[in-house]
Amino acid sequence: MRIILDAMSGDFPAEAVKGALKASKDLTGREDITLVLVGDEAKIREEMKNEGKECPKNIEILHTEDVLTMEDDPMTIMKEKRNSSMGLALTLLKEGADAMISAGNTGALHAGSSLIVRKLKGVRRSALATILPLAKPMLLMDCGANPVVTADVLCQWAILGSIYMESVMGVTEPRVGLLNNGAEEHKGTPVAVEAHHALKGMPVNFVGNVEGKEVPTGVCDVLVTDGFTGNILLKYTEGFGKFFLKKLKTLFSANFRSKLAYLLTKKSLMGIKEQFNASKYGGALFLGLAKPVIKSHGSSDAEAIRASVHQAVAFVEQNTIEKMADQIRRAVSSESKPAEA
Repeated sequence: MRIILDAMSGDFPAEAVKGALKASKDLTGREDITLVLVGDEAKIREEMKNEGKECPKNIEILHTEDVLTMEDDPMTIMKEKRNSSMGLALTLLKEGADAMISAGNTGALHAGSSLIVRKLKGVRRSALATILPLAKPMLLMDCGANPVVTADVLCQWAILGSIYMESVMGVTEPRVGLLNNGAEEHKGTPVAVEAHHALKGMPVNFVGNVEGKEVPTGVCDVLVTDGFTGNILLKYTEGFGKFFLKKLKTLFSANFRSKLAYLLTKKSLMGIKEQFNASKYGGALFLGLAKPVIKSHGSSDAEAIRASVHQAVAFVEQNTIEKMADQIRRAVSSESKPAEA
C-alpha cells in the first residue's frame, strides 16, 4: 500500500512532515505500507533532522520545489502547476498509489482530483465529506464542493456516505438524514422534496428530514445536503465549539470559587474539549472518486496529519472504493430499468 502525502501545501508544511514521522512510527512492522512525501526534499530532510530523525525506511521522498498556494486559482493545478507537490501527488495516485492526503487549496484539490484521478463510473459528482464531532460522529456531505445539486446527486451521496461510515467508522446500518427546514415530506426546496421521496426507495437506512436543531443530538450518522448549506453548517459548528469553550474559560476564571470548581472538573472539561476535536477522525474526504483523496485542514498540526494517514490506511484496507463502486453500479442499473406496467 502506498499513501501519498502532499508535504508542501497547507499553512504549516513542517507539521505535515512531523505527522508523517509519527504515522511512520505507528506503522513500524507494516512492511506492506509506504508513505510517499511529495515536496522539496532538502526542506523535508531538514525538518526530519530538526525532529532528530533520519528518513525512516517506510517513507520515500519525491522531490519538487513547486508549490500550489492557497491563493492560486484552482485550475492552476492543471496548467502552470501540474508539477506542484499537489499535482504530482494526484498523478502518483492516478498511476497506481492507493490514497492521497493534502492540506492545501481545497478548490485546486477538488479540481485536480476530478480531472486527474476522475470519478467512479456512474457517480455524477464527488462530494466533500467531513466528520462532525457531535453526540456521535456524523458524516456531513457535501460541506463546500458543490453549492448547487440535484436530487439524484443527493441520493448517490447517501449511498457513498453510508458505505464509508459502515466500512471505515464501523457503524452498523448507518442512519441517513436529509438536512431540511422541517420534518414533513413536503417541506423544503423542490430539490429537497424530490430527494426525500427518492431516498425512501434507495438502499440506505433513510430516517427522513433532519432539522438544524436536531443535528447535534445524534439522530443520524450521515447527513446529506448541498455544499452551500453544508458549508454554513460546518462553519457554524466549528465557530460554536470555539465560542462554547471560550465562554467556559471566562466562566471558570471569574473568581476564586470558579477557579476551584475548574480544578475539580478539569478532567471532565478536557473531555468536552476533545469531543469537539474533529481532526482526531482525520481529514475531509472527496467521496465518489476512483481513489481515496483526503483533505486535511489547512492549519493541520502533526496529530491531524497522523490521523489522516491512519484514515487513509483504513479506507484502503476495508476495500471501501470497491464497495462504493459496486453499490453505485447497482443503483445506476436499477434506475435504467424500465418501470413495470
